[in-house]
Amino acid sequence: MLKKILLGAAVVLVAFLGFVATRPSTFEIKRSTTVRAPASVVYGLVADFNKVATWSPFMKPDPVRKDTYAGVPATVGHSVTWTSTDNSSEGKMTISSLKPPEQLQLQLDFVKPFEATNETVFRFEPAGNDTRVTWVMSGQNGFLSKAFSVFMDVDKMVGSDFEAGLDTLKDLAEAEAKASASAAGSAAPNGAVATDAVK
Repeated sequence: MLKKILLGAAVVLVAFLGFVATRPSTFEIKRSTTVRAPASVVYGLVADFNKVATWSPFMKPDPVRKDTYAGVPATVGHSVTWTSTDNSSEGKMTISSLKPPEQLQLQLDFVKPFEATNETVFRFEPAGNDTRVTWVMSGQNGFLSKAFSVFMDVDKMVGSDFEAGLDTLKDLAEAEAKASASAAGSAAPNGAVATDAVK
């Protein structure tokens, strides 16, 4: 009886491993939103990691995490390294290339709880008076990632955080754009309104 149980378990394990092996070897998670603000305003909130903490769910202040910033914001090499005091998470995010205010490419190096390197790209495309912002993360799926994806919808799980982050980014950028437009209008001679004001 025990042999049959062990044999059955072995068959199930082999079948599971075989199924995991068929999972995609790469992944891409992408979300977009439209922001009623100039691309330069939105870009500025993404290219400075000190400001990213104000809108990204992944960078929210956490009492068990220490963030260390380095380099000049909005330049290649600007980075933030995070380490959790409970030793559960560690990694680094670095600007690897940029084309202001159209695109920003980041490298994500995860050390804990597992090692991985992913690429993140932010694109800022004009859409009339608005800006279409797209947030993309891509990388390789190792065995553990493939196995995890069997039980969890990673695109939905991470994508929901992307959506929440983009919603907050949208609110901040639009508020900043309106404040700038209001200040420009007040400073214009004879009360003239600046032509690029955000309505």
